Amino acid sequence: MRLIWRGFKAPDYFKRWNERFGFIKSRTSTQKLIWVHAVSVGEAEACRPLIQGLQQRYPAHKILITTMTPTGSARVKMLFADKVMHVYLPYDLPFAVKRFLKAMRPQFGVIMETELWPNLIMECAKQSIPLVIANARLSARSARGYQKVSKLAGQMLQSLPLIATQTHSDRERFIQLGAAKEKVHVVGNLKYEITLPASAIERAEAIRALWGNRPVFIAASTHEGEEEQIIDAARKIRGQFRDLLLIIVPRHPERFDRVAALCRRSGLNTLRRSEGKPCNSQVQALVVDSMGELSTFYGTADVAFVGGSLVAHGGHNLLEPAALSRPVIIGPHYFNFLEVTKQFVEHHAAIEVKNAEQLADTVIDLLTAPQRRAEMGDAGRQLIEQSKGASQRLLNLIDIYISHAKR
Repeated sequence: MRLIWRGFKAPDYFKRWNERFGFIKSRTSTQKLIWVHAVSVGEAEACRPLIQGLQQRYPAHKILITTMTPTGSARVKMLFADKVMHVYLPYDLPFAVKRFLKAMRPQFGVIMETELWPNLIMECAKQSIPLVIANARLSARSARGYQKVSKLAGQMLQSLPLIATQTHSDRERFIQLGAAKEKVHVVGNLKYEITLPASAIERAEAIRALWGNRPVFIAASTHEGEEEQIIDAARKIRGQFRDLLLIIVPRHPERFDRVAALCRRSGLNTLRRSEGKPCNSQVQALVVDSMGELSTFYGTADVAFVGGSLVAHGGHNLLEPAALSRPVIIGPHYFNFLEVTKQFVEHHAAIEVKNAEQLADTVIDLLTAPQRRAEMGDAGRQLIEQSKGASQRLLNLIDIYISHAKR
């Protein structure tokens, strides 16, 4: 029923149902397999340096990447093409998990962030397949949720040979839930390993050259209830900058149509990226309804707002615009990226706003102060450079705790 419901909004959910229930063609090769699970787009991006490191350290192994979402699947294919295997991870049903593991026969697995599925984790333990939780994060809010099933959470965590957390706070929360201290290590955030392709930067420069000197404000990874606030903010900004171009990038593809319709109902001359038409000076709002182009459009903007933060969703990753030296604005709800966002705010690489009015005022201030924009961009890029190295630390731990034991 869930697949049908999601399929009406995003038709790709109607496809590949066999994989959702573990019906996957068994591997006939005797080549050893390393399995990495990246639930969606953000995790697929974050695991890129890890995958490259695994391929270098274990050249004789095959890599399997699983996802749960069609957008994540598309991103894996875009990033890695035929260099890796890819299927959906099945739902956490005992029979589906067993079929998946029997068909793939991984030597060990790496699960990105906090995808704690009880049947999957316990079945891997039963079959002596070591699992690593990588780039692990656990907010105080999520920890309270797991405390309600503390016995089950403790059993899961105790069966894991290695948990590599982003921060010391994450480590403490995992230990409080029952993970063994000696198995939980702080390695940093893999998402700091961001490397943007030169082609994306070149495309951004080429697109921006076509738009001239008009100011550009991007609101990316937006959610239900945010676009209205962003449009209100843009209306106030346009009072100061009449030729403002607002770019909106909704987080989920199934909302592309609704967001474009909302912009038009609000009286904005709106263009959708998929229309393939030039974004001329008459266009007031550009809705990016394509996949894999977020970094390009971040690169076209003067100021970037990262969504999921004006509503209580928990925010999204602000490292991508920061890596492009863009000044970043976030709303008050960023509990999913608490430590990273706090660090950026403290180092004046990001600005927190409480509502649409503050968002508008902040964008106006930044658009009138190019030197401040440059300083914020430099501060963000420096933070990223200083924080790299998580993938190498993780690979070293995998070598010590996992692969060495399996040789």
